[in-house]
Amino acid sequence: MQAFRTAAAVVDGLDEGQLDLKIRTNTLKDLKGVGPKTAAVIVQAHQGRVPEYLATLEQDLAELVPAADDVAEFRAALRGDLHVHSDWSDGGSPIREMAESAMALGHEYMALTDHSPRLTVANGLSPQRLEEQLDVVAALNEELAPFRILTGIECDINVDGSLDQTDELLGRLDVVVASVHSDLRADATAMTERMLRAVANPHTDVLGHCTGRLVIGRRQRNGTQKPRPESVFDAEAVFAACVEFGTAVEINSRPERLDPPRRLLRLAVELGCEFAIDTDAHAPGQLDWQGNGCERAVECGVDPDRVINTRTADDLLGWTGA
Repeated sequence: MQAFRTAAAVVDGLDEGQLDLKIRTNTLKDLKGVGPKTAAVIVQAHQGRVPEYLATLEQDLAELVPAADDVAEFRAALRGDLHVHSDWSDGGSPIREMAESAMALGHEYMALTDHSPRLTVANGLSPQRLEEQLDVVAALNEELAPFRILTGIECDINVDGSLDQTDELLGRLDVVVASVHSDLRADATAMTERMLRAVANPHTDVLGHCTGRLVIGRRQRNGTQKPRPESVFDAEAVFAACVEFGTAVEINSRPERLDPPRRLLRLAVELGCEFAIDTDAHAPGQLDWQGNGCERAVECGVDPDRVINTRTADDLLGWTGA
């Protein structure tokens, strides 16, 4: 793409007569920054034709992009969202507002997964605050029935692979999403061991945004965060452990995450993983991001039957309880 931008800048510096002369004399390639491929595109575009290179790209991309109907059908199969934040941690809205927005989208349930205590920058929930939240959720569930707020947490995976909350509280929750938020640049061996221990933990239901990448920067309280590369780990070993221990791999739908990358998502499909298509929403409008995850699921051959949030709440809780 940079080659075409460079060539476009060079051609923009020519007037119409100069460009016509270069094309007639076949000397476009003599211009610095214009090669044979870019010269052919310039000539065809100047003649009012769709450049052959562009037509080939469009055809190739059309084969990669899933049909809108397939994505919509997949999205319609989802009954809820298993990764949602409120203003109890770093979300921007009260629990009720997040729940009512989920209801408006046609969800039957959502898992409230505010952060665990170690993530102080996100106002993570201490055991005492999490217990208080459980009481709030119980009261809201009586008011909002048949919609259901599933109790949950996005639990930090500590450096040693343990989970950042008491076993007693984790055992009381409906859904535990375990995610790495620190030491993301650890070496592959250390990161793999860390993730393997977390995946094997009987409380872990979903492995959240597994590579920790940010494909685009995002605005934080103190400015704009730069894109972040993937953490390095043995994905085959981690996904095989997810299959062995019944832990779903999250397909994170946040536009700046889109995690896991397609190559890893295809690997997880090949190895037989189950999945959760989640928004990681921190505001009501973000609950509609599930389409991003559904699009990637269709692209990578994920079967809806292997997505745990296509299940009813009772079936889902039977699975997490097991």
